[in-house]
Amino acid sequence: MINKVAVIGAGTMGNGIAHCFAQHGYAVQLIDVNAAQLEKALFTISNNLDKQLAKGIISEETKQKAISLIRVNSSVEAGLADADLVVEAATENEELKKKIFRQLSELAPSGCILATNTSSISITALATVTNRPELVIGMHFMNPVPVMKLVEVINGYATSAVVTQTITKLSEDLEKVPCVVNDYPGFIANRLLMPMINEAIYSLYEGVAGVKEIDTIMKLGMAHPMGPLQLADFIGLDVCLSILNVLETGFGNPKYSACPLLRNMVNAGKLGVKSGEGFYVYRTGSKELVPSNRFQKESLHS
Repeated sequence: MINKVAVIGAGTMGNGIAHCFAQHGYAVQLIDVNAAQLEKALFTISNNLDKQLAKGIISEETKQKAISLIRVNSSVEAGLADADLVVEAATENEELKKKIFRQLSELAPSGCILATNTSSISITALATVTNRPELVIGMHFMNPVPVMKLVEVINGYATSAVVTQTITKLSEDLEKVPCVVNDYPGFIANRLLMPMINEAIYSLYEGVAGVKEIDTIMKLGMAHPMGPLQLADFIGLDVCLSILNVLETGFGNPKYSACPLLRNMVNAGKLGVKSGEGFYVYRTGSKELVPSNRFQKESLHS
């Protein structure tokens, strides 16, 4: 039975995961070596709970209980002391994640399930650096975690059926919809999503249409709530590039090769929402989407 959860990484995904577990009555240790990041995460969680309260999604009692259930810790060892489940939500970097999973293998209680929120990195590869590959599983939440219903549950090569059942049931207890998939590059969510985003970027790069037109066609014509270029900005263009690299390497197929425009934007530090500019310019206090002026047809290949 899962009662106590440790979340590794207090960034956007980590604080969202901690929020979700605490809101549903689970004791959470939110762990990050960066004390400032932990402080920022607590502020974000409180702010997001306030938004839920204002919309009538939760009660004041639920909000206060959720806040009381979250403890922050800069020590991995202390934070893992009595955890039943660890959810790793660090940066999407395989070597970093392997380093963390080696730590988890040594420090987490013997029966503790080790989950990763990775969106593309092999569960099996992470499991091989641990002493408990049967207890390693993917638990891929969608951003923003408190809002999005999907959890992609990914079986590694050695993942126990009992662990899969436990994480599936746990996801349902969090009022999420779990979908179980197997461990191949990109799983399902990003195997389908990233080629679409990449093709949208190619369409812009080749001058077929502009940013606004591409996104509008997908929103109004295909009933997507957000266009692929806006979604790429929201995900982070560096993250999109990383996932496409995983797909290309994993399948050995050039159809997954990232568009040169995407590579250039990442190299230039234009990463989307988090950097203030990607395919759109993001201005503080404004919700208006302003397409970047960098994508004039004549300038794309210069």
